[in-house]
Amino acid sequence: MSLIDRLSFRQCTMTDQLAGCLVPTGELTGNQRDEMFRLMDRHYVNVLREIFDKDLDEKDQVILMTDPVSQQILGFSTQLLVDLVIDSRPVRVLFSGDTIVDPRYWTRNPLATIWGRWVLELIDDAAVPLYWFLISKGYKTYRFLPLFFNEFFPVFDRATPSWASHLIQEFGDWKYPNQFDPELGLLRARPESCRLRPGVADLHPSRLHDDHVRFFAQANPDHARGDELCCVAALTRENFTNAAYRVIARPLEPRILFH
Repeated sequence: MSLIDRLSFRQCTMTDQLAGCLVPTGELTGNQRDEMFRLMDRHYVNVLREIFDKDLDEKDQVILMTDPVSQQILGFSTQLLVDLVIDSRPVRVLFSGDTIVDPRYWTRNPLATIWGRWVLELIDDAAVPLYWFLISKGYKTYRFLPLFFNEFFPVFDRATPSWASHLIQEFGDWKYPNQFDPELGLLRARPESCRLRPGVADLHPSRLHDDHVRFFAQANPDHARGDELCCVAALTRENFTNAAYRVIARPLEPRILFH
């Protein structure tokens, strides 16, 4: 039995609005894949089914968020664990891919809680250093980093250390050899790349008073056309913020959703 199989949650949980479950990608039904694609297509421009399916098939797990009554999918985040050798040492990298939540449920959904609990299990089971690789199309995704981590890169108030820049470069070159810009740490959008639809998560000038949002806008000036900022954080219990532990400890009602 693989690490992924042993650490997969078989029971779903829910907030007062949405239910959430960590599901192995291979167990997704055709209808669930169709719903996930439609959700992406409603909120992103230029979502191509062939590319969506190829990307999904590469992932190990999906966090699904559904209406607890109708079971309509209202959010998801795809996850991949990769073993690499960087600077002559083995490391494990958790990569979060396509992620979308219906804007009606941005303020109350179980995504961060389920992700955080799963990551704590990965941390406790890890035999080599474990890192998170996140690509940020929008400021809301990047803003998750200071909520959850004491240290992450790139960030507005300190230089990126060599271990982080090497990890970003090695993973970027490995996963996106035709898009990764090593000088800027960005994935450059291609004509077929998807991007957020106008109005979904626009970066209004009023947001720029936040240091993290302002840094994101400066580091990824072409985010509106689909460029993505590559980010990393060490996955250790010590690197989780107090706010992260509060999110992880949020009471969730057990609920079986998939049979």
